[in-house]
Amino acid sequence: MKSILLTIRSLYGEMGPGEKKIADRLIADPKVILPLSITEFALKTGCGDATVVRFAKRLGVGGYQGLKLAIASEVSTLSNENAQIVQSDSCYDMFVKRIGEIKVALENTASVLDEKSLEAAAKAIMSAKRILIFGLGNSASIAIDAQHKFLRVGLNASACNDNHMQAIIASHLNNECVAIGITHSGQSADIVQALKIAKLNNATTICITNFGQSPITDVSDICLFTKSAETKHSLLAMSSRIAQLTIFDCLYTYIIANSDSDAVKAIHNTESALKDKKL
Repeated sequence: MKSILLTIRSLYGEMGPGEKKIADRLIADPKVILPLSITEFALKTGCGDATVVRFAKRLGVGGYQGLKLAIASEVSTLSNENAQIVQSDSCYDMFVKRIGEIKVALENTASVLDEKSLEAAAKAIMSAKRILIFGLGNSASIAIDAQHKFLRVGLNASACNDNHMQAIIASHLNNECVAIGITHSGQSADIVQALKIAKLNNATTICITNFGQSPITDVSDICLFTKSAETKHSLLAMSSRIAQLTIFDCLYTYIIANSDSDAVKAIHNTESALKDKKL
């Protein structure tokens, strides 16, 4: 089920001034609506009852009671599964809380990941003569993992984690190539620049970034969104990394399931080549 708060954010640009007041209030404090009647909530937001009903219908929850139920369900989920880690937690307590955070991040990612875009990305990767995956900092390991997966199925894939080399490589791509940029914020100047150069050279550009408008989306033909509300202890955007890895796992699985005999042979050759690496 799609997150109601994410739905509010995604439809925000289509809302009128009154509806935006409601949206702003709920995004800032979702719990505010729970004890209130429709008239009380309308007064709090400075709107009329009709605007509240129109807002609820825009979100696809029917009416005011449907809106309250959707908010209540989400607030309950977030409080139970995305509890803040504190110093007094045991290591196991932290493990359990991290699982909760990851679960929420994956569910939220599923709610914003466009099905057609995901399939388009998979097909573009499958048909590309050359695939470049750009990642810096925390995204570098994601790029390397994607390279590893694609190489196993016989695709010509390379990860690049150097900002100068990214620009150089992007300048030599063409319309038979795919360039993938990974950036949680969508604002990594070097990744955006590399995709911009790749796009100017007619390569298909794909970004994996957190949900919302950001500079990386402006230079991407296909946008694959994650949705992770990182907490203050998540200095390395931990939950978003899991969501990014899961997207690449999905692409890898789709490619295997829809590949011809050459890909099957490539997988067999990979396994044969690695056989002697195990005792």
